[in-house]
Amino acid sequence: MMQKPVIGIVSPCYNEELVLGETSHQLNEIIKALVSKEMISEKSFAVFVDDGSKDKTWALIEEKSSQFQYIKGLKLAGNVGHQKALLAGLLSFKDETDALISIDADLQDDVRVIEEMIVKFIAGIDVVYGVRRERTTDTFFKKNTALLFYKLMLLMKVDIVYNHADYRLCSRRVLDGLSEFKEVNLFLRGIIPTIGFSNDIVYYDRLERFAGESKYPLRKMAAFAWNGITSFSNYPLKLVTTIGFLIFFGCIIMTAYALIALLNGHVVPGWFSTVLPMYFLGGIQLFCFGIIGEYIGKIYLEVKNRPRYFVDKRVD
Repeated sequence: MMQKPVIGIVSPCYNEELVLGETSHQLNEIIKALVSKEMISEKSFAVFVDDGSKDKTWALIEEKSSQFQYIKGLKLAGNVGHQKALLAGLLSFKDETDALISIDADLQDDVRVIEEMIVKFIAGIDVVYGVRRERTTDTFFKKNTALLFYKLMLLMKVDIVYNHADYRLCSRRVLDGLSEFKEVNLFLRGIIPTIGFSNDIVYYDRLERFAGESKYPLRKMAAFAWNGITSFSNYPLKLVTTIGFLIFFGCIIMTAYALIALLNGHVVPGWFSTVLPMYFLGGIQLFCFGIIGEYIGKIYLEVKNRPRYFVDKRVD
């Protein structure tokens, strides 16, 4: 008889005091039900990773850890961001489990598909991606910007699962592979597919946020998308070369047009040939310098090789 797997659920938290009570209850009940069905081991658990919250998040994690059988907590020394907090949870508990499931604490990802993920894992799948079936709960703006994000990532040749955030199951050998990635600029949605191994998808409908507000406003979403592109694709740098060629080609056309206009007397002498190219080339140069600077900045962060997080406390 096959030994029942130890499954861990990792949920990064930043100022989530309004949702933690309900989230801890639901995750504890999910694990309890799966244990009673003899699908998973009694050693299974859910861990909340406090990413330097400024509210009562950690106090609630400690409280729920003593209240519920399957709840644990990990407190980071400071705020390091969602991706690093998630990585901290995955790497801190990977050796205690057969697989870890990552999920946000806001209850928008349907916890009921966790059982389906585990069924696929037991069948031999190493990575199970939770993918949104549709985006009916999103605003028109968010829905279309998300669509643009995924299309842009695919255009830039970034290997990413469409409509998948960070709701996934990873086996221990996938997590062992993840631990080999030492980069500071983390984009786990791009890293996990590059590891390889067998993978599958479960579909779910995203729910309304239980309480509180999103920790990803437009500014952070745009920064996250740009980090994903520049961390996994050098296409923006190739774009600089393409722009340079297009400018050269455009200058030839503009030169021809300027000569024809000058001969016909339809232009103020000197304006077309001086002012317009100056503004055009100046704008393009700043754009290209910005892209190159972004990559240089990433190199600067990587070569410093600073620790990505520090663990302050842990409760079991």
